[in-house]
Amino acid sequence: MWVEKKRSWIETVLFGGFALPHIWRKTLLVTGLSIGVTILYEEVESLHYSITATPFTLIGLPLGIFLGFRNNTAYDRFWEGRKLWGSLVNTSRSVTRQVLTLVDAQDEAARTPETRKELEHFRRRFVYLVIGFVHALRHHLRDTDPFEPLGHIIGEEETDFLTGQENVPYAILQRMGELLVEARRKGWIHPMHVPVLEGSLTELTDVQGACERIKSTPIPYSYTVLMHRIVATYCTLLPFGMMDAVGWTTPFIVLAISYCFFGLSAIGDELEQPFGMDINDLPLKAISRTIERNLRERLGEKVPPPVEAKGYILT
Repeated sequence: MWVEKKRSWIETVLFGGFALPHIWRKTLLVTGLSIGVTILYEEVESLHYSITATPFTLIGLPLGIFLGFRNNTAYDRFWEGRKLWGSLVNTSRSVTRQVLTLVDAQDEAARTPETRKELEHFRRRFVYLVIGFVHALRHHLRDTDPFEPLGHIIGEEETDFLTGQENVPYAILQRMGELLVEARRKGWIHPMHVPVLEGSLTELTDVQGACERIKSTPIPYSYTVLMHRIVATYCTLLPFGMMDAVGWTTPFIVLAISYCFFGLSAIGDELEQPFGMDINDLPLKAISRTIERNLRERLGEKVPPPVEAKGYILT
């Protein structure tokens, strides 16, 4: 995610944005074509063929509406992803608080030093699994290997147990559920508190499922292809409809219009999958580190440093 300091209006107009690296080839190609068409039209009298501007006026308005609709749809996916990870932050904090406060020996006589050590180990192990779940979900959504960071968080033994699992974050949720069953059998959780803890695990499962839905269900491909084709055709034919009206300034007009349409199309492509590694995608690593810092602080441990932006980009 781009996190640059606030710029002035002029700096934003001249130097802001990252659409150009994705569209400059297409924009220059269309502009070069318009230059060639304009030169032939102005210098060769027998090639004075021109389309009126009416078709481009009629097509341009609905095209802009369709592009806006697609970008709104892409942004809805982006914003839903951000809300889901905000919910993940809250639920991780809640389940940690619940484990640290609700998991305890119910009988005063059972609170021996050995039991207290077991409870302390259980709580830390459970909280580590919550941290591991968050990092595993990030890697799961980005199709990267989660096992190296998991080894440092939940330990090599737990990581070895997860090796070979297709859905690592879901497997971690299963392990947390098994720990709760173990604690209930030992009498460490009051029967009235079991649904509370299970509800928190269900919320984590819901967050993961919603994120997987966004990742695995892109905007219909035929709609995206149609938009790209219409934009490419419109910008390519645009010089033939403007030469009679603007003459030698046709390439400049085509450059401006093609930049707008190609830029809007590129923005929609980038926002469509919010969990990737593009510049404007969600900073999942930074959010994961924030959760880890908060949870380790509850355990009284030294917290790792927050993720810093590199080149104004937060991953």
